[in-house]
Amino acid sequence: MLRIRLFEEQTQKLKEAGEIPGSIHLAIGQEAIPVGFCRGLNISDLVGATYRGHGWALAKGVPAEAIFAEMMGRESKLNGGRAGSPFFSSSANGFLGENSIVGGGVPIAAGAALSARNAEDGRVVITSFGDGAMNQGVVLETINLAVVMSLPLVFVVENNVYSEMTPISSMMRGESLASRAAGFGIHSYSVDGNNPLEVINVAQDSINRARQGNGPTFVEAHTIRLAGHYSGDAQQYRQVTELRDAWENEPLARMRRNADQSTNDFYDTIHEEVAVEIQVAVAQARNFSDPDPSTAGRHVYG
Repeated sequence: MLRIRLFEEQTQKLKEAGEIPGSIHLAIGQEAIPVGFCRGLNISDLVGATYRGHGWALAKGVPAEAIFAEMMGRESKLNGGRAGSPFFSSSANGFLGENSIVGGGVPIAAGAALSARNAEDGRVVITSFGDGAMNQGVVLETINLAVVMSLPLVFVVENNVYSEMTPISSMMRGESLASRAAGFGIHSYSVDGNNPLEVINVAQDSINRARQGNGPTFVEAHTIRLAGHYSGDAQQYRQVTELRDAWENEPLARMRRNADQSTNDFYDTIHEEVAVEIQVAVAQARNFSDPDPSTAGRHVYG
């Protein structure tokens, strides 16, 4: 979780320094969710994320230096600087990629899950998306399809309170997003996404169900994003007290608060090690060359 946190903080600094072109979408405060789910996956399992998916990529094993280089528009080992922050993928790590279209990655993940089911190879696919995507028809259609076809697919909606700049509470009615999904007959959970152990338990059950051929699971993970929707978001729609309270209940703060002194000392050591790791990754990313302009037409089809 700390690796994701420091990666995202460094990403913000690189954006402010002009080293990253285009928008970035940070997942500060949501780290427990990708870590908790990817912890139970095999190397061959697949993950698809939204444009706020740096954490999912890191948790799935994508090297930090490669993501930094990709975001900088360098000739990275991922997509050669063509995908940037909101579209990069890594087949070598089973990362289906981010998707800049709200809910757009969900049917892609279903296709991968159908392939896994037909191959009977025990692979599991996870698709993560935001709360706003629950108002996209393709997401609801895919949930129904996954249930009917008993796909080894885990739907993870990261309910971070806001759909871009609009509270999700003003966009839907009902007890929860999980209860809404349950109407399709899918096994559903609502979990505290800032509680790492609670996330791990629900994630493991969901992954086991999929791997054993018991079909898909829908998990609503409640969290709060501590950064703006995107890199230029002034967050004028939020109250100061809201963010203050949120910083007290984010996953890393909780672990610190509930730990004894020796454990917190251990956390300090981890922080020092990861901080160095991230700085090394940035230095390595800066060593990647700029793409050759003559290759701009590659992978483009008209």
